[in-house]
Amino acid sequence: MKDDIKMGDAAFAKMMFVLDKKITKKNHRDYRYENEELIEIADGIWAMPAYMKEDDDFSMFFIITEIDDGNTVMAFSTGNQSADGFSLSEPMITGEGLNLLNEHNETRSKSVLHFLNQISKAAEGNWRMIE
Repeated sequence: MKDDIKMGDAAFAKMMFVLDKKITKKNHRDYRYENEELIEIADGIWAMPAYMKEDDDFSMFFIITEIDDGNTVMAFSTGNQSADGFSLSEPMITGEGLNLLNEHNETRSKSVLHFLNQISKAAEGNWRMIE
């Protein structure tokens, strides 16, 4: 495995951010990003804008949910506006989502990465390489 993985690298796309605890109605406000707050969009699935601007068709959302192995992960989805309304894409791995956001807006992707790293420094989550 490469030692110095950076956002934008192909290897970074295989990085998943895993939270140490589940998101609940009691603790969801602890994970605010800027002025945004997590909203439970389905049972056990939480979403919050990571990038959304009125004059830009591209949008990215944090998606937090528990996966099959019992871990709670931070993933990303893009927003899609259509005649039928607004929907979210299939979730993507944390690193893959950040790489995509980095292609669209480098400044915002660095801010989102800093947010995740702050959670890690607070010992509430960590990065893992997935297969």
